Parts: sequence; structure tokens; C-alpha cells
Amino acid sequence: MANRTRHGAETSKGQCPALILKAIEQKRRKGGAAYATGKTLIVFLHANGGMWFPNQVARQLPEPLHFATVWVVGLQGVVEGEYVYAVTNLDLSQGNVPTFQVRISKDFGSWRVTPLQ
Repeated sequence: MANRTRHGAETSKGQCPALILKAIEQKRRKGGAAYATGKTLIVFLHANGGMWFPNQVARQLPEPLHFATVWVVGLQGVVEGEYVYAVTNLDLSQGNVPTFQVRISKDFGSWRVTPLQ
């Protein structure tokens, strides 16, 4: 979980990349390669730290990462009763990090995925 620094505190603008990388590092330290190899890490971004740039964060991933891949999921808001998430795979192998918008319907019975990058 990439979270605000203290409960209820606002995250300073531009702090999201550092929070994401810190969350990744905490999981890497949990058990190194023995813990992480072959696993997918999902970082839930719960911080109002403004815009961040997925390609830049992907370039800063630690070496060795150990995890097979890392996804970042952040709630963007609620629009007309639908939850709107940004979902990013920090994988630069195709040139740009794939990023999607996921809208979950009011009744949670369906969702739409729109590629953003």
C-alpha cells in the first residue's frame, strides 16, 4: 500500500513516485528473491499526491526487482456512481508502461477497460 504519511494527512504534490517505490522496496525486503520470484506485486495507491509519470517510476525500479511484474492501482474517483481506477503495469518492455482506466458499474456487475497508454 502506497499510503499517505500519516492518517488524514495530505500527501504533498509529486510524492506519489516516492511512495510507490517505497512500497515496492518494503515488499522486496520482506524476503528477497525467495519471497518475490515469479510473483506479481500489486501496489494500491492511496495517496492524493497529484500526477505521477509511470514511465519514470518504471525506470527507477530496483535491480534486481525479483517480482515478475508490478502493477499500481489507484482510485481516481467516483463518476455517476461508478468507481474509476487507473491501473498501470510498470513494464517498459513495449516502450511505454501500459496504463488503463477501469470503470466499475454501480451494481458491480460489469466493468469497462480503456487503454490510456
